[in-house]
Amino acid sequence: MRFRCTTDQTQIKNSSLCDHSGTMVYWLFLMEEQDLSDRLTENPMKDTKENGTVTFSQFSSSVRTMVRIRQKYQAMKKRRLEITTASASQILSSQRSTSPKVFTFDDIPINSNPSSPRKRRKRKGRVLYPNSNLRAVPTKERSQAKNCLYLLCVIVFLQIYNAIENLDDHVLKYDLDGLEKTLKREVFGQQEATERLLGHLQDYLSTYVHNKPLVLSLHGPTGVGKSHVGRLLAQHFRSVVGDQLVMQYFVLHHCPTEDDIPQCIKALSNQISITVNQAEEEEKIPLFIFEEVEHMPGELLDTLRDVIRPQNNNEYLNAIYILISNLGHEDITKFVLHNSSVSASGPLSLTQELTPWLRNYLHGYHQIFQEVELIPFTLLEKSHVMDCFMDEMSREGFYPDRSHIERLAEELSYYIVGELEFSHSGCRQVVAKVNLL
Repeated sequence: MRFRCTTDQTQIKNSSLCDHSGTMVYWLFLMEEQDLSDRLTENPMKDTKENGTVTFSQFSSSVRTMVRIRQKYQAMKKRRLEITTASASQILSSQRSTSPKVFTFDDIPINSNPSSPRKRRKRKGRVLYPNSNLRAVPTKERSQAKNCLYLLCVIVFLQIYNAIENLDDHVLKYDLDGLEKTLKREVFGQQEATERLLGHLQDYLSTYVHNKPLVLSLHGPTGVGKSHVGRLLAQHFRSVVGDQLVMQYFVLHHCPTEDDIPQCIKALSNQISITVNQAEEEEKIPLFIFEEVEHMPGELLDTLRDVIRPQNNNEYLNAIYILISNLGHEDITKFVLHNSSVSASGPLSLTQELTPWLRNYLHGYHQIFQEVELIPFTLLEKSHVMDCFMDEMSREGFYPDRSHIERLAEELSYYIVGELEFSHSGCRQVVAKVNLL
């Protein structure tokens, strides 16, 4: 058996050892061992070449050299492994004690079998906070924003309170409570109509700034109190805003013939313009009352419609217009007589039942009624006519004898429906009857 240790084999071993050690010190040690083994085996190899055979002593020396080299390599490898492990543990302990944990992907296990299903990790319910030395401690300083918020709330409260006080002052200036007492004392049988009238005035006079004027149209048969309400409104507003800001327009008096229509249109426009401009300077709301609107020509109605439109200037928007007419009185009379049974059991509501039909009728009459609020007046009963006699006799200085009043009331004509009696002419003939006493 022949054994030969060639240079190629040694280079292979040296390369493997170099790969494991990775240091120049080990290379130097290996070269010294190689030189020693070459010197020991030089003569035996020569003898081998000469004789052609290998002796036992030559073979054992080679084996001993290889065993010694392997033992030294294992000892050096073990020593280097211990040094590396000790230094790694020192570095890890120092990092744990001085620095926080840093998340990395090094420790995440890689699934070697991609076909196997992944197990979903359950999310922990508790919240993980950083180390205590990194927590931010809130300061006890009070924020300045709260003070600004409190100041803003106080300012808004004062503004609202001031606005409410101004509204109360504006309504008190027109003395609507006094007007209500006057209407209740002198207007009979029209409780629903007077309540609607006062409600519209209360809402409109609560403020001075408006987006459109207040236009009220009073409708009803003859003698039910429409013109009387207009006179009471004119008298009351003259006492609170002045004579210059109240205008009563009687069509048959101011524009009696058709030839006067162009002059009437010009005069009406000028008078309304002067009145609203003066009211704007005095910061008051004027009142315009138009009697006998059913006799007003279409040209005058067109002029009045252009005045009350919301597209006009601000001074035209802060005004109250009262239109008084008997348009639709026949239908109002039929409605009251037809529903007299309901009236016997309770008050008859003209606003809810009659107003929608009356509005459709007035829209066909003229377009001005599209901008108005309708207030229908009902028929007067016999008891209301007797109240009119008593009031008129008291004004004229007569003693209000009950039997005398009933005798005067019997002289008038009535619609008789069951136990109810409605006057044909209302209280219109009361003044003439009292003047004959």
